[in-house]
Amino acid sequence: MFVKTLKAENFRNLERIELEPSEGVNIIYGENAQGKTNLLELIWLFTGFKSFRGAKDSELVRFGEDFSKTEAEFFDGRRVQKAQLVIVKKRKATLNGVEQSSPSALSAEFSAVVFSPAHLSLIKDGPAERRKFLDLALCQLSRSYQSALYSYNKILSQRARLLKDIYMRPSLEDTLDVWDEKLAEFAVFLIDKRRKYVEILSEHSKAVYEGISSGKESLKVSYSQGDFEINRKEDFVKRLRALRKEDILAGSTSVGPHRDDIKVEIDGMAARTFGSQGQQRSAAIALKLAEAEIIKEISGKSPIILLDDVLSELDISRQDYILRCLGDRQTFITCCDPYSILRSCGGKTFYVENGTLTEKSRFDIEVKPPPQCEDREI
Repeated sequence: MFVKTLKAENFRNLERIELEPSEGVNIIYGENAQGKTNLLELIWLFTGFKSFRGAKDSELVRFGEDFSKTEAEFFDGRRVQKAQLVIVKKRKATLNGVEQSSPSALSAEFSAVVFSPAHLSLIKDGPAERRKFLDLALCQLSRSYQSALYSYNKILSQRARLLKDIYMRPSLEDTLDVWDEKLAEFAVFLIDKRRKYVEILSEHSKAVYEGISSGKESLKVSYSQGDFEINRKEDFVKRLRALRKEDILAGSTSVGPHRDDIKVEIDGMAARTFGSQGQQRSAAIALKLAEAEIIKEISGKSPIILLDDVLSELDISRQDYILRCLGDRQTFITCCDPYSILRSCGGKTFYVENGTLTEKSRFDIEVKPPPQCEDREI
């Protein structure tokens, strides 16, 4: 799939933009804090999910303005569609002129994979970031997973409130049985979907990582449930009851998908603990590129790739391999210096300054010095 046209009004610092991107690589360059990442964020929102930067909807509206409106005309592999997002306090989505019940409805039509320096948390940080990665990837592929995840989290919250009440009123403990049954039903569904996804993810990310490292290292990804592996509803209910006293004391549920993790290992060693910064970066990129391949494999759609200031941190051989991995997918790459990327690919180039986008020809870039950009450690 690919975006044919993109329009935005009052989005972040982008006052008003209109562009027709290339179906291949699009290089977005300029100095820091000019709006490069804002453009990727804008495109990402058409997946129906929240900002990958963690921003609230109200924070996406240009300062001093009352609303923001963005439009994307895109080809989904079968037909051309048109999506619109209007933000006042919250986002409202329209697809082909029909208002959607929620922005998340767009996820069935528009697919993208984003990688930014913040995504190194996939490797460096705790299990919560890896669970978030899993859930977001699966929600793009399955509406039933979206629904089950929402139900599970809702029941989990209700069970936590009940656990706190039981601590003060022990007579309420018998009511936990009902909640445990409901929680178990959704838990085993989520675990099964996650485990199957991680098996596929491991295969694809292993291949990508070996390419990035020129075959010198091997990546392994596996799903982890800690000391107890749970596959059936009955097993989950049994485990909840065995831990009930501890849960009442803690006021929270100590077992379930909300506690699980993904193990990421390089040559048999935990990447989080023993991986170098370069290895951790390469592993994170491998996971995201594998995610894109899985979306294509399962849905039949090649997702749009959004790379935020990532390639500049890699050596030339790794840059070249990643660009080759992108294949014929539409890609948006932000950078401070476009020279190294232009060496390996064509496409279109856009210069960003004070929230304004200007398309540049290859000749314009080659005869002008690159903009000054602060070094970034990721």
